[in-house]
Amino acid sequence: MREGGSLPGIVEGDDLGTYIMKFTGAGQGRKTLVAEIICGQLGRRLGLRVPELVQMQLDPVIGLSEPDQEVQELLKSSGGLNLGMDYLPGSLGFDPLAFEVSAREAGRVVWFDALINNVDRSWRNPNLLVWHGELWLIDHGAAMIWHHNWPTAEKASARPYNASDHVLATFGPDVAAAGEEFAPQITEELLTEIAADVPDEWLADEPGFDSPDVLRQAYVRTLLARARTVSEHITLGEPSGDKPSQAPEWLAAKLPRRAVK
Repeated sequence: MREGGSLPGIVEGDDLGTYIMKFTGAGQGRKTLVAEIICGQLGRRLGLRVPELVQMQLDPVIGLSEPDQEVQELLKSSGGLNLGMDYLPGSLGFDPLAFEVSAREAGRVVWFDALINNVDRSWRNPNLLVWHGELWLIDHGAAMIWHHNWPTAEKASARPYNASDHVLATFGPDVAAAGEEFAPQITEELLTEIAADVPDEWLADEPGFDSPDVLRQAYVRTLLARARTVSEHITLGEPSGDKPSQAPEWLAAKLPRRAVK
């Protein structure tokens, strides 16, 4: 899939399921996959619609017959454990000019994105899908940007979240109600269970940490601290610009502002 910089692939697993595979050999590195697991699993535990995540083994021999040199190198360098996300066949990319979202649902997504410091759910790049009339959240690899520099993570993670350019900002997101619903659910036990889903090999050799478990505890502490105050630090102002609808003509003509749940 030639979207974004990671070149994810559509694959079939030995369970006959179809998945979007994100590769360890992609340019963004393994921290992108760590963010996908922690944020994706957290979203699922909070009741948000995030496709099921699985760990998948890739045999690099698959890349030997790939004619595209860039894709071949990606497959050959990604042998072993990779990340799979359940494929949603027939889903459509979310367009705020074609679909309507309730203030409650918008608030839940905005609050969640504020918690994980997700900078990649703007009107420029929604990372939302509509499937069977419901809103699904995808692509959390750019979240928790603070984990790319752990010495400054505590300070960086505490910064306010400006949701002015969030793709759901125009729907009057009720972030106060979302905070009342979600904040009590963000416990140390919950975050510890989620962090345990990250494979040791994706956490190994992080400077400043003696073991993968010590690094997992850092994720838990950082997200737990943010959950306690994030509701007070979400800003919703005027968006920085506008963007034409990306909906196909048939959708814009026949299903204007269709409601999704």
